[in-house]
Amino acid sequence: MAFDADSHAALAALIDYAKAAGADASEASLASRESISAEVRMGELEGMEREEGRSVALRAFIGKRQASASSTDLSASGLKALAERTVAMAKAAPEDKYCGLLEAKYLARDKHPDLDQSDTARPSPQQLLELAKICEAAALQVPGVANSGGGGASSEVSTFVYATSTGFEGTETGTSYSLGTQPIAERDDDMERDYEYRTKRFFADLPSAEEIGRMAGERTARRLGSRKLESTKAPVIFENRLAGRIISPVFGAISGASVARGVSFLKDKLGQRVFAAGFEVREDPFVKRGLASRPFDGEGGAVKPMTLIEDGVITTWLHNASSARQLGEEPNGHATSGHGGPPGIGTSNMFVKPGVDDLAASMRNAGKGLFVTDMFSPSLNINTGDWSVGVAGYWFENGEIGFPVSEVTVAGNLIDIFARIRCNADIDTRGSLEIPSLIVDDLAIGGV
Repeated sequence: MAFDADSHAALAALIDYAKAAGADASEASLASRESISAEVRMGELEGMEREEGRSVALRAFIGKRQASASSTDLSASGLKALAERTVAMAKAAPEDKYCGLLEAKYLARDKHPDLDQSDTARPSPQQLLELAKICEAAALQVPGVANSGGGGASSEVSTFVYATSTGFEGTETGTSYSLGTQPIAERDDDMERDYEYRTKRFFADLPSAEEIGRMAGERTARRLGSRKLESTKAPVIFENRLAGRIISPVFGAISGASVARGVSFLKDKLGQRVFAAGFEVREDPFVKRGLASRPFDGEGGAVKPMTLIEDGVITTWLHNASSARQLGEEPNGHATSGHGGPPGIGTSNMFVKPGVDDLAASMRNAGKGLFVTDMFSPSLNINTGDWSVGVAGYWFENGEIGFPVSEVTVAGNLIDIFARIRCNADIDTRGSLEIPSLIVDDLAIGGV
């Protein structure tokens, strides 16, 4: 769905209506999404969905009071009614001394870079259905794979237009395409599941359906014959495609909002070494075709590449305007759009610096331990960092994969774990967090 001057005109009208209703300031956004998805199971169509949505949202301020609302009615009368309703809500809202639009000096005033986020490919429902079938069929051809949890392919185009009463205007348009499958391997009474998928901004960048399906099938078949382990302590290597699940709690814990509320296990760690020496996490919002690239943040704020963790040290909190005010700091481009609510806090494309050893060398150096390839049901105490998660994977000995394992847990305190994490060299590039496999020595493994 293309957005033109009419979209900005609608937001300008909404802001004018809010001012006429008594708002001191306001922000307005217009979001559109079109998606098509096809789901198959055992070669048969399970479902085909097409979604189209378009909505407008307003956040209005009266002094230090604010309210937000959204609507799908984009007519002049609908916009006027939305503005009047939102301003009336703001008049009745409690005061929030930290609310308000982002100050003008922090706005993204420079010309927005071309981030190459939008493809012209529009695969038909039949094309998506055929890709899903081919992907699942390739998995089913792998010996040991006898069933399927399904396969799917999808296409989406979205546009977001944002404007404020202080004169900021910005538009983001992006496409995304996904393809994957979830095979089931069976042997006697043993049944195992796994998956493989890819998501890309450009349709032509997706790997072939056959390749994704084959990888999914091979991963699943290798898990047959899983055993349980006795509880122990040993080196644990987390596969690169899920290693981000260990790191991701950091980004919530260094959110300025969490720190301001005191609900963060890292709330007193700014400027301190939390990870091992040499550990580094960079952020870059300007990656062409990046899944989390953006020319401005959810409040129109300027964004820039940053190093969030340098040589193991946390260098910054992540701020939107509100959290920056609460902590007496400057906003730094990490607001996410509320679109009908106050903005949140989030990151763009993230990159964990790889180490030297490849996966095989890491296993050889460790000798024996657990290689984790699946995680589920994580538990985290955000105040203390105590963490546990169910896992499945492989036990390795003498640096070689021995046998698959399941129904085990790994646990520890994340501050202790982070201090001992070492990065391998194998980077996973399938998501907005590019990360290698990670190894932690002497980690508690809970088994039988």
